[in-house]
Amino acid sequence: MNPTPSSLNRFLLLGTLLSGVLSLPAQAQMQMDHSSMVSAKPSNACQGAGLECANAATPFFTQDGKLLLAWTASGVVAVAQSSDLGKTFSPAVKIAEHGKSLDAGADARPQIVADKQGNIFLAYAFFKDTSWNAQINTARSTDGAKTFTKPEPLVSDRSSQRFPSVLIKPDGDIFISWIDKRLVSAAKQGGQNRLGGSIAYSFSQDGGKSFQAERFANESSCECCRIGGSLDPKDNPVLAYRAIFPGGIRDQASQVILASGAGPIRKVADDNWKTDACPHHGPSIAVSNAGTYHVAWYTQGSKRSGVFYANSSNQGASYTKPSRVGSESANVSRPYLLALGQQVWLVWKEFDGVQSSVYLKESSDDGKTWATPKILSSTAGYSDHPLLLAQRNNVFLSWLTRHDGYQLINIGQKQ
Repeated sequence: MNPTPSSLNRFLLLGTLLSGVLSLPAQAQMQMDHSSMVSAKPSNACQGAGLECANAATPFFTQDGKLLLAWTASGVVAVAQSSDLGKTFSPAVKIAEHGKSLDAGADARPQIVADKQGNIFLAYAFFKDTSWNAQINTARSTDGAKTFTKPEPLVSDRSSQRFPSVLIKPDGDIFISWIDKRLVSAAKQGGQNRLGGSIAYSFSQDGGKSFQAERFANESSCECCRIGGSLDPKDNPVLAYRAIFPGGIRDQASQVILASGAGPIRKVADDNWKTDACPHHGPSIAVSNAGTYHVAWYTQGSKRSGVFYANSSNQGASYTKPSRVGSESANVSRPYLLALGQQVWLVWKEFDGVQSSVYLKESSDDGKTWATPKILSSTAGYSDHPLLLAQRNNVFLSWLTRHDGYQLINIGQKQ
């Protein structure tokens, strides 16, 4: 959906209701589950924990070409793998079960990555109470996703952490960022009112067994929007997120994270969106081989409203003039970017009142020019965000739909 500013609060309330009523979390547990958790076609009831009832599914290709898929359904976090590009899946492994306290909101999804040795790292969040205070848990597998360790908290801090975003470097080091509310909690205890959250991050050099002391990239960010992440040509993480700027402006920012610490916070565009509401609609970023930052995002600012794209050839110091994604009259949402070499792929969703369609447009010159958009797939009923991933030189759309099942569509190749 693409709500107008006047309907934003009603839209956000509806999203909250659809996410389910919160309750105290059940004890996390890990166990092998039956193959019935994965089926080719969705059921009508959708009361189970299988892929056919999932609300969000996150893919990752392993070094040997297998597709890992982590999903959340009916309060369960599960993982399965496919050797035939998503046509069939292995029996699913249940990582944890939290019931209605699992963080399954519009921008929440499990994160999964694997190193060259096949070691797998997974992260997700669940609510600890009815005040939206969450905890990020992590789990690992060293046997090809047959079994996972018991989920453990990412950090020891007892405030709220949500929306983990995970990147894995070619050397196997893991980078994780998230929305952290310890500064908000500390301000509240001191009798002060502090809005939003903070962008926190950490690195692991042992496959996620342990993480370095967490640091802040930005102490003032939106508290309910996913963080976009990509690696630059030097394998430094580059983030895009909705920051809170002076005056309560919630516009997009980009930031590179070096081993020595976070780089400068740079505004992607001056949208001038002044709001204290939660958009639940984070950005996407992809960094090309030339180091160009490609960013797509949603806004309801006073200067522009809708979904937009811009790029930067100087590490975010300045960005091109934002260009609209999709038509101005369409309900456009959930943009996602991927860059390989000089090629860039951008997908998004449009809803026409009956069905949702995923659109694609491509650039072969690092975002200078773009081909005419085309429709990749359409579905009626519920659908997840469209995601992009690459296996060697092939690029795929990953799209979870309730009516038509999980789709993995080859959309092109690196030239």
